[in-house]
Amino acid sequence: VIGVALPADQAEKLVIARKNLAKSLGQNAIPELLLLSGVAPDDPNMKQHLDSTDRPLTAIISGSLDAPRLSGAERDVKRWRNKTALLAETALSGSSPVSVKTDFVAATGSSKKRNQLVTAQGGQVILILLTMILAGMVLSNLVEEKTNKIIEILAAAIPMDAIFLGKLFAMLGMALVGITVWSSLGFIGVSLIIPNIPNLPAPAVGWPIFCILLVLYFSMAYLLLGSLFLGIGAMATTVREVQTLSMPVTMGQLLVFFLAAYSVTKLGEPVEWFAVLFPFSSPFAMIARAAQMDNIWQHGLALIWQGVFTLIIIRFSVMLFKRNVMKSGQSARKKSLFARIAGR
Repeated sequence: VIGVALPADQAEKLVIARKNLAKSLGQNAIPELLLLSGVAPDDPNMKQHLDSTDRPLTAIISGSLDAPRLSGAERDVKRWRNKTALLAETALSGSSPVSVKTDFVAATGSSKKRNQLVTAQGGQVILILLTMILAGMVLSNLVEEKTNKIIEILAAAIPMDAIFLGKLFAMLGMALVGITVWSSLGFIGVSLIIPNIPNLPAPAVGWPIFCILLVLYFSMAYLLLGSLFLGIGAMATTVREVQTLSMPVTMGQLLVFFLAAYSVTKLGEPVEWFAVLFPFSSPFAMIARAAQMDNIWQHGLALIWQGVFTLIIIRFSVMLFKRNVMKSGQSARKKSLFARIAGR
């Protein structure tokens, strides 16, 4: 969106020219125009109006149609300079070529939003990679304990809910320690190889809060997926059954990530709200919100909702475990996998 700060009659001509060009070239070929009220064409502080509207502006056209000036970030100005000249020439009925003057600024609302989008997508990729790599340890650990009958000994002395919660948080602690060690070593190595590391785009909530939220949302994503894997481990008795049941979960996890990645550019739309409210995609959608929105209270609600759903899944996994595993004898072992899932 490009703001227009021209005299009223010239601004009207520019809007009409934009409509005519959009019909022949397409809506996406010509930038959308927004008339700025109360902004003088010769305002010396045109840069301050780039972020003063409800909608982030890519640039502002000021001056006059004969000698327009385009103010904005260097990348955006270079991109839309020729289109601005075309708009001005069309508004003047092509009487003479128009030369567009440029005025570069360090950052605009549009460029800042674009940079925050990069941070949001990077946060989502980090979460999905770490979760997929580390959450599977919960499943293999439980199957091993079932094979050795250790889990049945523990269940005789401790409630199963406590066992499952203890396993989840113990594995989460191991994962966080591993991430801390390897990320620290990686950062030191990169710093030695590349002394001048470029600055990453700052998220809307700031780097300290964003890093804290990244750890919290990784923890919730790990607990959500880990509790689901505990339920799978409660039903499976062999490695083959583990592979059979875990493959759909892994594919579903990728679909959840694609949903969150698709909704990152659609803040406030129904698909983005669905990604926020759906428990398994909520951590990925909320870390994207942290990069693009500066309000903090919504993250508290999201973390509570994700924690409640984790407890629900754990409770369901415990029910499956008690129904299908805490049985001895040949009849229990001969049941098919799908019979154990159905509880028959």
